[in-house]
Amino acid sequence: MKLREFIESIKHNLNSVYDAREVQAITRAICEDVLNYTPVDIELRQESELPDFVSTRLSNIIERLQQHEPLQYVLGHTQFHGHRFKVTTDTLIPRPETEQLVDLIIDENKKSSDLHVLDIGTGCGCIAIALARALKFPQIDAIDVSDKALAVARENASTLKTQVRFILADILSPQPTASYNIIVSNPPYVCENERATMDRNVLDYEPATALFVPDEDPLLYYRAIVSYSTLSLEPRGHIYLEINHRFSAEIKQLLENEQFNDIRIVDDSYGKPRFAIAQR
Repeated sequence: MKLREFIESIKHNLNSVYDAREVQAITRAICEDVLNYTPVDIELRQESELPDFVSTRLSNIIERLQQHEPLQYVLGHTQFHGHRFKVTTDTLIPRPETEQLVDLIIDENKKSSDLHVLDIGTGCGCIAIALARALKFPQIDAIDVSDKALAVARENASTLKTQVRFILADILSPQPTASYNIIVSNPPYVCENERATMDRNVLDYEPATALFVPDEDPLLYYRAIVSYSTLSLEPRGHIYLEINHRFSAEIKQLLENEQFNDIRIVDDSYGKPRFAIAQR
């Protein structure tokens, strides 16, 4: 099989499932993962003969993508904050909005060092590990209720040569064990009634327990996290939350009720209120 035929096969099999722009991005990602080809290689090596194993690998990838399985799960990894992270169906796929959350924390704490940071609901460990690599001499703890997710997170930390202390704990009832300068969380915040608006690749594959909250209690996790933060944040410590834009006013009120100061709601790159930041 030539590279040209490899690419044609991808497009032929996926054009009915994804739009043209998505197919182009998927093609680049597959070529990079399977062949270690850059976009320049793709242009220059159209007539190159590919190894025999490629056909089998491509067939497996296409079959899974046709079932709407996310490409990140098919390939087993995703990019986040300039680093490759392993992801599985036990972990959410990190979103660009969460990268923005990490950037906010780094930008606002670049002059500080030796910060003690807690990531609540760490999943694949992307927030904790990105902060461990970017902040100055931090001490990072990260908790999650899923031991399978923590296994992935530990593997990512090891691969990226990063020191993070991972702890199995329920974010609805975390037990205060330390004092922190920063507490960050991207907890479940999608209401059950929002399922109808979501794509199959999310609903069928990503862990529902990391996504959804009951319609009647959309602040379920935020109440627990904010309550924990009142006990565990150092004076003048900060809390950083990724939020459902539908409930930004309610989350701001929650923080006010718990006597937090300098409360800010920050928009994401799409102009939606996506982050809540406050000082203890």
